[in-house]
Amino acid sequence: MASHMKLKKLQEYLDDVDVFENPKVKLEQYPTTPHIAACMLHTIHTRYNDIEDKTILDLGCGCGILCIGAVMLGAKKVIGIDIDDDALEVCRHNIEEFEMENIEVEQHDIQSLDTKVMERLKGNIDSVIMNPPFGTKHNQGIDMTFVRKGLDIASVSVYTLHKTSTREYIEKKAADWGVEMEVLAELKFNIDNTLKFHKKQSVDIEVDFIRFSHKRTK
Repeated sequence: MASHMKLKKLQEYLDDVDVFENPKVKLEQYPTTPHIAACMLHTIHTRYNDIEDKTILDLGCGCGILCIGAVMLGAKKVIGIDIDDDALEVCRHNIEEFEMENIEVEQHDIQSLDTKVMERLKGNIDSVIMNPPFGTKHNQGIDMTFVRKGLDIASVSVYTLHKTSTREYIEKKAADWGVEMEVLAELKFNIDNTLKFHKKQSVDIEVDFIRFSHKRTK
């Protein structure tokens, strides 16, 4: 795939990625839309050069849209990790459909990644790109667990989406952890009425697209 692909073209390709048939409330399975995935990946690629020829990790990869888009932009290798069997099945199907051989998927609980997995990934991952659960309802704080794991693994940066309403809290966390945090864009995340507790047909949630990076030692 062409690493100089235009944003619109990338989004067109990502429109063909299959998503969950039965999203699970507890896992907050909101599929990353092709529009948001393309915006994220294109920005990471053109502004920071953090995809081409790099090894990427997607924590909570779901159906694999970020993994697939990263390969389209020239990633050397992508590893996707998710807890859910059904999501990984869709993900593997998508990878086959796109005929991509440099994506590996693994099943793990990201909240309790075992030491062996952490050691294997550490030092081998350039950047983590993810759309973690927002941490609503029963999962409070899970989004920051994902970020912390990502920072422990990535040698360069972590790119992620979070509710704009939690920005101050996240800024405080980043300061506590001694990492750089930059809000790259504010996006509208459209969630269709797919889960039982949704009252409206579709709802727009304001989200921050954030880059975390390790502070450079002088």
